[in-house]
Amino acid sequence: MSRGDSNKGRSSGKHRSNFRKKSYGRSNAPIKKDTVPKQPSDPNAVRLNKYVSNSGVCSRREADIYIAAGNITVNGKPITEMGYKVKLTDEVRFDGRLLNPVKKEYVVLNKPKDFSTTIRDEKGKRHVSGLISQASKSKLLPVDKLDKEHTGLLLFTNDGDLTKNLKSPANGLRKLYHLVLDRDLRSADLKKIQEGVSVEDKVVRVQDVSFIDNAPKREVGIEIYSSRNKILERLFEVLEYKIVKLDRVIYGGLTKKDLPRGHWRYLTDQEVINLKMIK
Repeated sequence: MSRGDSNKGRSSGKHRSNFRKKSYGRSNAPIKKDTVPKQPSDPNAVRLNKYVSNSGVCSRREADIYIAAGNITVNGKPITEMGYKVKLTDEVRFDGRLLNPVKKEYVVLNKPKDFSTTIRDEKGKRHVSGLISQASKSKLLPVDKLDKEHTGLLLFTNDGDLTKNLKSPANGLRKLYHLVLDRDLRSADLKKIQEGVSVEDKVVRVQDVSFIDNAPKREVGIEIYSSRNKILERLFEVLEYKIVKLDRVIYGGLTKKDLPRGHWRYLTDQEVINLKMIK
């Protein structure tokens, strides 16, 4: 069979049918299966099922089913071929809904001391972004901040909706801190914190506060849901104490268990679900 005959045979469904009925060589020669049409080469192109899966709609296997059923369109045209590749600039829709191909990722870091979380220091050698640089090809940003001298759990993600939800003052996000003060905390002041302390004309309520077992009275555990900036520093400042060390040991449902200082890990699917359920 000549190359011209081959190209001609692939030009339409009708020709493909005739091609299969005729013998152009040995009678036992295998019949080639239909293949995905050639597409312009692009190093950034990805398979359509991966694109759909990364958008969070479904798994890759489920995406294949939706593609075969014609639920996915690329630049306005339904695509049903398996293995079809799309560019990041293509407009891909699932049942009319525009998809975002960036895979949402979630990483928690046990932040060490002397690493900054502010954007202006990102190019510095001691910025938290450097500690999670191997976690993702996407740019993951911290959901909130910890001062340079503070330590503990810090959540990173490229999920803007989750970040916005967790930072909302209307949402209660459980945070537990281990504090070390510049002097012993008086029992009377401990009671004041339990009852509520007014900071800038607004009472700060904590869920729990107590001394640390078998530790000096200057070490305190405090659980709080407030999202106000530097609220713990301001609270203790009202009572004339200074926080010498601050370590965040619980953030939402995340803990530091089996996560050494300076190390990170991916969130489990269940942890992500739990965070998304916070309202």
